[in-house]
Amino acid sequence: MAETVGVQAAPAPFREAHLLAVDLDIERRADGTILLASRVPLRPYDANIPAVFARRAEISGDKTALARRGADGAWAFTSFAQLKREMDAATQWLLDQAQPGPVLILAGNSPAFAVMSFAAQAAGRAACPVSTTYAALGGDYGRLAHVIAKVRPAVVFAEDTAMAAGALAALDLGAAVIVTSDPSRLSQPAVAYAVLLATRPTARVAASIAALTPQDRAALMLTSGLTGLPKVVPITFDNLAANSAQCQQTIGEAAGWHDVMLDWLPWHHAAGAFVLRTTLLEGGTLYIDDGKPAPGLFETSIRNLREISVSYFNNVPLGYTLLAQALETDPLLRATFFRKMRLMLYGGAGLSQPVHDRLQAAAVAETGCRIMMTSGYGMTETVSAFMVIHFETDKVGIGLPAPGVTVKLAPVGDRYEIRVRGPNVTRGYLDEPEKTAAAFDDEGFYRTGDLAVFHDPADPTKGLAFAGRAAEEFKLSSGTWVYGGSLRDGLLEALSPLVLDLVLCDDGRPYLGVMLWPTAGADPAEIARRLADFNAGHHGAAARVRRALLLREPPSANAHEISDKGAINRRAVIDRRADQVERLFAETPDADVMGFG
Repeated sequence: MAETVGVQAAPAPFREAHLLAVDLDIERRADGTILLASRVPLRPYDANIPAVFARRAEISGDKTALARRGADGAWAFTSFAQLKREMDAATQWLLDQAQPGPVLILAGNSPAFAVMSFAAQAAGRAACPVSTTYAALGGDYGRLAHVIAKVRPAVVFAEDTAMAAGALAALDLGAAVIVTSDPSRLSQPAVAYAVLLATRPTARVAASIAALTPQDRAALMLTSGLTGLPKVVPITFDNLAANSAQCQQTIGEAAGWHDVMLDWLPWHHAAGAFVLRTTLLEGGTLYIDDGKPAPGLFETSIRNLREISVSYFNNVPLGYTLLAQALETDPLLRATFFRKMRLMLYGGAGLSQPVHDRLQAAAVAETGCRIMMTSGYGMTETVSAFMVIHFETDKVGIGLPAPGVTVKLAPVGDRYEIRVRGPNVTRGYLDEPEKTAAAFDDEGFYRTGDLAVFHDPADPTKGLAFAGRAAEEFKLSSGTWVYGGSLRDGLLEALSPLVLDLVLCDDGRPYLGVMLWPTAGADPAEIARRLADFNAGHHGAAARVRRALLLREPPSANAHEISDKGAINRRAVIDRRADQVERLFAETPDADVMGFG
């Protein structure tokens, strides 16, 4: 019989994790605005990332930089020296191309992705990584067409020729040169990736790297597109280097990016790009996890976690929900996972307290210690995290500002909108002057649109807790506001571990409904009982669920219902499943719809 771990963590000390001491400057204004900043100055950093990697590759040499399983399931290793040789070759090829412009990278996490990303930057061309989902959707490839029209790439790198062939044939790429693994499978001219790797580097490569400046464009990153077409965010070398320095200074000793990393986060996203960049620059070894928190894929992650022990683990809330279930019933996984673990990081907005507590219960059962859990609160416009929990706590939250940034808390009722200013904050959106102007206030602070409260208003050093997103709030037909973010978190807490995620429905309806994805084997009757208990503790139409429906089909990435990082796109779910929504609000609901008074 499988061993099962209880969900109540006994009081236990934290395993040692070396974090930046809290030294918080607080300014309170007459209008209720609060400014927060660390008094610890941001340490110096070198913004020339290709030059920093060149030095690292010289030091690390034959040490493994990247590892990825091949088709046979065995790990294939790429050393720092090999990665540098291939980057230099690709850089030379890019320097030989007459047409200026960015390099659009349409690839999954792979050594080739890393080569093309660093080579683009070394050649003075911004790297624009794009989710392969955009090329796999079919139809008119609307999102990919939008990005290509915005970015106007000079080179399109599509590693998986078969995956990208349809999109490449259908879209207007202008004069862009296509680079791919097997040009013979395309209907238009293309250059084999092997040709780039066979290019002989000249002195122009080192000269190009030396000529880079901190304000040069290093990357064009895409926002998630959860509320529409993705926006393109130009990011400078200074933005990237400042953010790396902030995170390393705050949690770097505990995270140990110089050691072994195992990570699945997509490199076309800000958080995944940070993992790749920081691990390589710090001289660590990054094992590429081809799994993800999705049906049929999380098992791959579990296989890797059973084999490779790491001191730092990074995941999204859905990933931690699935991991908690696995840790509670798999002693081998639990032993390997916690053997070296010092720090676990989660996306700050969404981890439920029960999942946090279950993870700690598993840690205590295995090691006798709690493991420090930190948040990484940030977004594409801030490169990555700019707020981190760097103090011992058992409360889920978004922490305090890292060195070098100032966080502005603008009052919104009994909550605060989070705004931020610092060297990691980008200047706006590519060719979107109106959206750029709307994204910043009159003092130059970026408006995140996220809401927060203090864990303890009398002691701000205990950090902030996420309190919803303005974009997730909507009105019922009565005009009553539904605070979607905080309500969703409350429901997930009440329904843990029976539900993976949920969507609240909907604008202009007479009452509140919810569609839920249950965990495997969850009892619908128990879900209904938990919902009834939740309602009993809340008052008003905006806080009580009147109807609920369990969804059997998982959220679809191809229909943009779920992002590559596991975030649910509420509007896409509601629009795609309009028939299910109508079942929720039918005058006479069918038998599968749960009803509550």
